[in-house]
Amino acid sequence: MRASLAIHLAILIPLAGCTAKLQSPDLGGLYDRAAQHRGGLRNPVIVIPGILGSKLADADTGQVVWGAFTGKYADPRTPDGARLFGLPMSEGKPLRALRDKLQPTGVLDRVEISLAGLPIELNAYAHILGTLGAGGYRDEELGKAKQVDYGGDHFTCFQFAYDWRRDLAENAADLHEFILERRAYVEAETVKRFGVAKPDVRFDIVAHSMGGLLARYYLRYGAADLPDGPLPSLVTWAGHRYIDKAILVGTPNAGSVKAFMQLVNGVSFAPGFPKYEPALVGTFPSVYQLLPRSRHGAVVDASSSHKPIGDLFDPELWVRSGWGLASPDQDHVLRTLLPDVPDAEDRRRIALDHQRKCLARAAKLAAALDVPADPPDGLGLYIFAGDAIATDAVVSVDSGGGGVSVIARRPGDGTVLRSSALLDERVGQAWSPRLRSPIGWTQAMFLFRDHLGLTSDPAFSDNVLYLLLEAP
Repeated sequence: MRASLAIHLAILIPLAGCTAKLQSPDLGGLYDRAAQHRGGLRNPVIVIPGILGSKLADADTGQVVWGAFTGKYADPRTPDGARLFGLPMSEGKPLRALRDKLQPTGVLDRVEISLAGLPIELNAYAHILGTLGAGGYRDEELGKAKQVDYGGDHFTCFQFAYDWRRDLAENAADLHEFILERRAYVEAETVKRFGVAKPDVRFDIVAHSMGGLLARYYLRYGAADLPDGPLPSLVTWAGHRYIDKAILVGTPNAGSVKAFMQLVNGVSFAPGFPKYEPALVGTFPSVYQLLPRSRHGAVVDASSSHKPIGDLFDPELWVRSGWGLASPDQDHVLRTLLPDVPDAEDRRRIALDHQRKCLARAAKLAAALDVPADPPDGLGLYIFAGDAIATDAVVSVDSGGGGVSVIARRPGDGTVLRSSALLDERVGQAWSPRLRSPIGWTQAMFLFRDHLGLTSDPAFSDNVLYLLLEAP
């Protein structure tokens, strides 16, 4: 044993001394020729951001409600700011009918905030757009806004900005309309530029975080809404009619306990940021659609030997536990969100009705995304995931209304577990050496960065450009 150890050390010590600094690839040198190719055969790319990743503004006044945090932004601590940011609640109406005046105005490529009086700029989706630019993709929004001079060639990359507060199946229908409009535009441009008659334009997707769930739903079911009754037993793959490759980055395919904690405790996104109260976050259907799967045991009962708490999509569990919109301590927020409802019991009834509708939609969306289905021939499904950062994996809760405590962390990107990105069904089940997932991945790649840092990793940039430009 000792001799063997000595031999290994004798080999490793000299090698350690020769270790060189990791180098970044020369993307221009690697992909310049492919990037310059204009043969009309390349698929345009659609970039889909995750939750919080699109700017939201008041359609009437133009006031930025999400995407700028200096000046007169919508501060959720004020009544006007909270009402602007929260979605409407009303009994007797489906979630899709509960609309306000906020409209998405673009992908949040940069975030400007003011922290202790000092302006700070944080890169958000600029890294993805920069990688695509290195591959010769011309962003339509930047070109039309004359922020970048592409000449006449800026139709190969599109940003799908969407209202990330809303239901993902609803946003999938909007994505379908977006694709049809851009497809008609690219077809006309392709005929004009390359003389290709009636080209059958298809797209590739690069989607970050929750945007990957939106992309997966669209690929599986197209613009179809979730049914009121039982789910269909078959995945139609209707979105594949327009999509060839879907590259997902840090997507929580099995949910995230962070979404649960934000619904229970509210959230402040950075030091110095205002807190978004649980009842305010609880108006967003999308956050419920990020809840972890109950079968994976991510939420356990502190008073019952850490057994799984039960069905996380059961509204009665939320009422009994006093979570989110069901918390008796959140009436001051409900009073702000429902100024025309003077009675506290009436406000609570409306809030619980909204929570039930959100949980029911979330349960149905999770079931639709978890139907085992291998992608059809010609559709590539790729996942980039982090697996080097200890990430919240299991939380313990007091079902009688106590706090939430993280009791286990596992490999991930600091936000999304590796196992969630893969939708690894071995979690909480009998272990096996091979991945068990209802998603038929074409390829999985692992990086050693945090959730947003995945998009700035040189390995991400290199592999994405290979997949889009060179892969057969």
